[in-house]
Amino acid sequence: MTTVFILDVPENTTIAKVADDDPTVSIDRVGPYYRLTSDLPIVIDRRATGVRHAVWYSSIAGLQSSRITQWDKDALRIEPR
Repeated sequence: MTTVFILDVPENTTIAKVADDDPTVSIDRVGPYYRLTSDLPIVIDRRATGVRHAVWYSSIAGLQSSRITQWDKDALRIEPR
């Protein structure tokens, strides 16, 4: 399972919302983090989130049994290990 943690702060809200719009991604909260999980890779389009690069590149708080295979100005792609 693909699992990524994003700190629940106002700057990251739209990242979580865009991920939540994907029917293959489930979101819940663990402490001060959004936990995004999926049986498939999680792909988030940066432009759809509307966040600036500084927020984009600081949004990931942790991974569980997953790895980042793309994290550039276009998208974030996380796959199961």
